[in-house]
Amino acid sequence: MKAEFLKGLGLEQDVVDKIMAENGKDVAAEQAKTTKAEGERDNYKDQLATATESLEKFKDVDPAAMQSEIENLNKQLKDKDEEYAAKEADRIFSDTVKEAIKSAGGRNEKAVMAMLDMEALKASKNQSEDIKKALETVKESDAYLFGSDEPFMNAVGATGGSADVGGDNLSAIRAAMGLPTNK
Repeated sequence: MKAEFLKGLGLEQDVVDKIMAENGKDVAAEQAKTTKAEGERDNYKDQLATATESLEKFKDVDPAAMQSEIENLNKQLKDKDEEYAAKEADRIFSDTVKEAIKSAGGRNEKAVMAMLDMEALKASKNQSEDIKKALETVKESDAYLFGSDEPFMNAVGATGGSADVGGDNLSAIRAAMGLPTNK
């Protein structure tokens, strides 16, 4: 609305100014709404451009191939978990056998383990009992792999007699060596 239009209607200048001020408020409010809507529109345009650009990166991607790759990676992960579990089970079994060998008095763990049927023991349902039985069998057939329970018959210390051979120890040592005593 223009001020000349209102003056042409025969309104006084004071009334025209008031009408124009009120109209200006309405126009300013509408301009603010328009500016806000244009800002939102520009924001949506930027988001659309960014999304379109991101989608362009995936333009040549085959979803079926990607799904196949995901399934392949999941299978590899499962295989690694199973491999780790098998290695851990082997380690625990090996430690159990070594401990049993040690408690049975085995001198060399590797040598005794070579005499055992490890696969049969590993597949056994009652491993601890079967390991003990297998160790007893090896102990009977190859006793040299195990420590002896018999006491040593070799004397290490003095076997009797007196330690003092008369006088000082130096003369006793000289006499044992066949040398004349030193006076």
